[in-house]
Parts: sequence; C-alpha cells; structure tokens
Amino acid sequence: MSTFTSEPGIRLGGRYRLEDRLAAAAGWSAWKAIDEILARPVSVITFAAGFPRLDQVITAARAASRLTDTRLTQVFDVEDSWDHAYIVLEWPFGDTLGDLLGGDAVEPLAAARIVAEVAAALSGAHAAGLAHLCLRPDAIRWTPGGGVKVTGLGIDAALTGMSADDPELADTRGLGQLLYAALTGLWPGSDDAGLPPAPESEGQPWRPRQVRAGIPTVLDDVAARALALPGQDEQTLIDSPAEFARALATAIPPRAAPAAPSTVVRGRPDPRRATQPSQSRPGPHGQFQRQPPVRRRGGVRVLAVSLLALVAVGGASAAAIHLLHKSPSAPHPGNSTSPPTHASASTIAIEPVSAHGFDALNLGDSGDENTDMAANVLNGDPQGWATQEYFQSPFLGHLKAGTGLILDLGKQVRVSSITVRFGAVPGANVQIRVGNSDARSASNLASMSTVASGNNVSGSHTFNVQHPVLGQYLVIWFTKLPPTAQAGNKYMAQIFGVAIHGTS
Repeated sequence: MSTFTSEPGIRLGGRYRLEDRLAAAAGWSAWKAIDEILARPVSVITFAAGFPRLDQVITAARAASRLTDTRLTQVFDVEDSWDHAYIVLEWPFGDTLGDLLGGDAVEPLAAARIVAEVAAALSGAHAAGLAHLCLRPDAIRWTPGGGVKVTGLGIDAALTGMSADDPELADTRGLGQLLYAALTGLWPGSDDAGLPPAPESEGQPWRPRQVRAGIPTVLDDVAARALALPGQDEQTLIDSPAEFARALATAIPPRAAPAAPSTVVRGRPDPRRATQPSQSRPGPHGQFQRQPPVRRRGGVRVLAVSLLALVAVGGASAAAIHLLHKSPSAPHPGNSTSPPTHASASTIAIEPVSAHGFDALNLGDSGDENTDMAANVLNGDPQGWATQEYFQSPFLGHLKAGTGLILDLGKQVRVSSITVRFGAVPGANVQIRVGNSDARSASNLASMSTVASGNNVSGSHTFNVQHPVLGQYLVIWFTKLPPTAQAGNKYMAQIFGVAIHGTS
C-alpha cells in the first residue's frame, strides 16, 4: 500500500506514527507524526506511487540534510522507495512571520533582525548550492526559544516544480519581499502570501517609507535595492543573499533601550489607499485561534495571531507542509526581557570560571566531548582542548549537527568580542552562542542566541558581536571540522586559548 493513502496510526520505518494529515496535493501529503523512538513530534511528507517529481524532492531533501545551520529546518530521514517514499523533517514550533504581522505592526528594527537571520541562513545554503525559491512569510518562524527557523528549503520548490534561471537572484528578491512585509505588514508581489497587497504605482510597489511612517531610511534603502524598485542605480542593486545579509547587518544598529510607547507606530498607517481587511484563514482543521495578548515593556500590546495561511503556489501550497500548533509562550521578537545595552559602557576582559565539553546532540557516540581536556584552554596548557575524532565527513561524520566547548563566565555579561586560538589546519565552521544554562541538551542549545559565526577558520580568529545579548554561558559551537594532520579521512577541531571582552 502506498504511504500516500495511509491512515492515522500507520507507522513508517517502524518508528514514525502518522497522526494528523495537515495538507494534501496532487501526489503528496503532509502529516504531523510522532517519532516513537525519540518521543518527539516530526513532520512527514508521503508520496503517491509514481509521483513525477519524487527524484527532485528526494535530492533536495538529502542536500538540505547536509546543512548544519540550526536556523534551517533539519531533515531527519529520507526513504526513497518508489512505492513507500517519505521524508521526515523537524517539527518547527512557533509563530510564522505571517502570524506576527497579522496583529499590530512589528517594530521595524525587530522585524529587520528576523529577516537578517533568514538572510544569513540562506547565504550559507546558497554557498552549499541549495536555494529556497519559495520564500513567503509562512516559511519563516519565530521559535519559543527566541530564534528564527526557515522551513521548506529546496523541498517546497521541488514539490511544486518551481525553478529559476538565477536562484541567487530569485532568493534575493524573496528576501527583499520578506523585509518589505516585515517593515510594513503588506506584501509587495502579485502572488498570494497571506498578507494585504502593497499599494502600487505604475506596476511597482511603493517604497516602505511611503507606506508606513517611522521606518529608518537605511532599512527602506535595503528593501528597495533588493527589490530593484524604481530610482535605484543598477550598480547599487543587491543580487545575492550574501550581499543582502551584509547590507542588512550594516543597516541594523546595535540593540538599545526599548522605545517609549509613544514612538511605536501601531497598525498599518496608510490613509492614501483603501484596502480590503485581512481575512483570517483556517488552520489544518478549519478553526481560527488567537493567542492571548503579549505586552511589551511600556505597555504596548502586540497581538500574535495564531492563524495558519495555506499559500497557493501553482495550485496547492507547499508551505502547508509546515502547518503546526503554536506555542503560547513564544516571545515576541521585539520583546526582549534583557536589560538594555548602553553604548557608553566600556568593555573589560572576562575570565571564564570553568569549561566543559558541550555535546548537546549525543547521537551515536560516547556523549562526552573531551571534558577532561577543557580546563587546558583556561590554564594555558599547550595541549589545549579538542573535539573527538570523526570519520568519513567533516560534518561530524553525519552523527550530529554540531559539538563544542561551553564556558561559564561566572555571571551574566554582554560579550562584545571573542578571540579563539584554533588549530592551524583550516576548515572549521564555528558559531558563538550565548545563553543562561549550562545544561548539555538540545533544548538548551536551541534556547541560546547565536551572536557571531565564521567559516573555514583557523589559527587566531576574532569574532565581533554586533548585537550583544545577556548571558552567563558561552558556547564555541563547531558545525564543520577541519581534517586532522594525520592521513585517514579523520576530522577534529582544536582550541588552545580564548580571550573574551564585554560588559557586565
């Protein structure tokens, strides 16, 4: 029997129990399922026998599974049997960007930071040869841990048969549309993205600042350059996700104290146009739900709307794969509970009080990332610290998405820069994460903020933090390892010293 016609309760691969069908189109279905071995929810896509684009979808899923950026939805399992093919994906919790924009308008800087995270993740995906091509507000989620998750990378386009002559340019235009929507609450395109359409003049959308007051000029400029709006010099246009990520990072100032209530513009002020009210759309079971109001400091209320939009892309929506329940405790991106950063505070050297191996994703190995060597990084021992050796692949042997070293800074601080002395062999991809728990678990890793990153690093490397966050624990997290000096297809990362600067 084809998995496409399976009913709730059917187990795939002896472990994935199908529960609720969330969406269906010609030749495929999307399910909520339970991984009974790991006792966690997952998304599953099943296919009818003879689905014409099965090879393309399977290829896209396998390519996505090799990416280790936690801002991208993980691919857990792929079965390519012609009669019983299926794909198992991470179940991405949280509100979609469309949900957030469905209530009161998101503050421009908070919205831009969401899109900046998306752009950084897409930049890495394109460097690995994988494009999204279906960037819509419902493909972006704000997780309960306060992070960004991009769903459908490569897979949504393969499901619907979407392609592009220039994938980098197509995703850059998609990022520009997301930024425009995040700043204005309106969609600058002819396709249905679940948001009211942006007003147009001679077939082109108005610039964001023409639609909503208070948008910083630099953010308006980035959106206009990414969308190639009229009035742009051809040489200043943005035509790649990497360039978009750099431009947006430059345009976003460091986090400061939250704005007073009177400076926050609510709603979508655009008195010059008449628009139809935004219509609520049903979730997978037809009901409409809203979360309780969430209050920002200063009394500004933001309604995070828990509606799920089924976006039509060439008929049925590929984005419907990712329909799922919302977490009522998800923090709003503009609602930080951390004390404000004061630009005038002087930085000091921060001495960690302890270090441990940080293996939050213990899969298929001992689970101890050489903690007995971790203190060497703090006491100057020339032996330093090293990860375990991994075989066959620099991506930790495909055993896990990453591993690293966690430092206890002794108290909550805002880190401004971290200089790490790595081994001499290049090839390491590294993220710097900050949080407030030393629990070596996947949930703690997900709750940490990624404040800096670097690819192909070696030797002494300084990570500068543009947007410091408050935390007591700092993780040097490896998602790719350099080869060892010995022959034999082995990979291992090393750290010989760390220097940290920041403010209390």
